[in-house]
Amino acid sequence: HYCNIYLTTYRFHRQSHISSGKDEADFYDDIEIIVRELLYRLNDESATVLKANQLALTALTKHVPSEELVKHIDYVRNLIASMVSDARRRKGGVGDGEFLMPGFNIPKGLEPLLPIYQRGILYGNASTREASAAGLGELISLTSTKFLAGPLVIKMTGPLLRIVGDRNASEVKIAIIQTLGLILTKGGPSLRAFVPQFQTTFVKALSDPSRRVRVEAIKALALLMPISTRLDPLIKELVSGSLGKSSQSSTETAGAVAVQTATLEALSIVLKHGGSKAKLPESIPSALSAGKELMVHDDEGVRESGAKVVGAACGLLGVDVTLEFVDENILSGKDSSERRHGRAHCIYRILASPVGAELGSDIHNKLLELVKTYMSDENRLARQGACVAVGAVLGSAPDASACLAAAEPIILKAMDLQQPMEIHQALAAGLSTAVRLKPDVLAGKEGLALMDASLKLAMSGVQRVQWSFNDFLWLALKVEAGEDGLEEYLSIANFDNCKAMKTLFSKVLSRQKAMTTIEDF
Repeated sequence: HYCNIYLTTYRFHRQSHISSGKDEADFYDDIEIIVRELLYRLNDESATVLKANQLALTALTKHVPSEELVKHIDYVRNLIASMVSDARRRKGGVGDGEFLMPGFNIPKGLEPLLPIYQRGILYGNASTREASAAGLGELISLTSTKFLAGPLVIKMTGPLLRIVGDRNASEVKIAIIQTLGLILTKGGPSLRAFVPQFQTTFVKALSDPSRRVRVEAIKALALLMPISTRLDPLIKELVSGSLGKSSQSSTETAGAVAVQTATLEALSIVLKHGGSKAKLPESIPSALSAGKELMVHDDEGVRESGAKVVGAACGLLGVDVTLEFVDENILSGKDSSERRHGRAHCIYRILASPVGAELGSDIHNKLLELVKTYMSDENRLARQGACVAVGAVLGSAPDASACLAAAEPIILKAMDLQQPMEIHQALAAGLSTAVRLKPDVLAGKEGLALMDASLKLAMSGVQRVQWSFNDFLWLALKVEAGEDGLEEYLSIANFDNCKAMKTLFSKVLSRQKAMTTIEDF
């Protein structure tokens, strides 16, 4: 049996070296050969082979010090990546679907390899820590939740949380936070005891000098929400940080504006995924108040992130609070280009939230007229914000047909090829929002003019515009569900557009698996 042969060979080599008076280190030259052969057996179909292979790996990691094995971490990662690629691409493989490594999906399947990764995470230099943390994440992604439950996932979590706060390079922090996110995804409720440590780790990372670290921390907070129970202290801390009052925000970390933006993004994520768990009556209103204050900030990024918080808070607080906010802060008040930009994004976020479709036709019509005005604004940022907002207006409209008829002329004007690239990209994001909120809002002859104009922009000479409108058409034609959306369009479009859409569909849209440029609202 292959694995028993390798295990026997390993023991024989070790014993022969010792008996011949050679140093144990002389045997280490053979490690990569043994590791290669054992790792290859992780993808074997035989349960007997997998069990024997597990015993062989256990013997290897038991007899060879982890500080020696960790030297081969890059080699191990490359081998596993190659195996996964082969398994995906071979005939009958899973392609881009989920692939689970058979050798990891048996009881204690990951345990033999854990000491190598833990050694690298805890005691390696920067590059070894990064490789070990990222590599552990790769193993987790190849293992089903069933075989990660209980003590094993806890054993993985401890070392990562222990060293993430050290003076690590940003690449190391990114790898650690990403892997912690994977652990949260797979580990779920079994990690509830670690919630305070996770929370502290991710909130602290919001003030990191590296933007990528901050982005990963925001994503990780979203993954933490399903097992978080005490949301009020977290919301309070994020509100304080977003207003620049937190001890975490300082120019020594990432700069006040960058920290404010990241903290606002985190606050909106926490409200969206866990805000309903807040128990104190002042928690959500305090977030709305912070968003209100920062939607008129000097920095455009802070304004846009503040609008996200406004939308999330309004979605939780309900119609009456939202109507009051809209009346006092969007439909009235002082005017400036910054305020118009902030208001446009607030309209977008509010109407895209769960409360958006419940505001009634009167307030909706007022917001539509305001957005149409902003779409012709002299300020570029206000125009861009309005181009995104108009999609939320369409998608939340009580009377979609009437709203589309009223908005179509100004939308088509913004789709003119002479308009700036940024306007086109914003409009693609807006139209994508419309069909997410109301999938058939542009179906049939009513939406044909906008679909034709979108096709034209998807075939324009500006690559970023192409990508943005490919995303929109992928959604509008419901490509993921098949060709019915395409056939509906072909039944009403003219000959030239039919030909162009069929080509785009077959060469681009049908090969697209998901959105590539436009964020999920």
